[in-house]
Amino acid sequence: MKILIMTQEKFIKVYSNLPLNLRKEIILVIDKEPITWNVAYLEIKNNTKKGNEIMKKLIDLKVI
Repeated sequence: MKILIMTQEKFIKVYSNLPLNLRKEIILVIDKEPITWNVAYLEIKNNTKKGNEIMKKLIDLKVI
């Protein structure tokens, strides 16, 4: 659980430093569905199952 919180904090730090127009860009595709920074933020912030999947993929890609 502590690792999840630390990862969420890392993501929020990266997200908050992005320019506003970049937050609309697609960063992942999960199940043939494009995920933008904004969508990722909402999913991660709300602790959804998809949010956890997004975080795992972003870690694998070394984005966070």
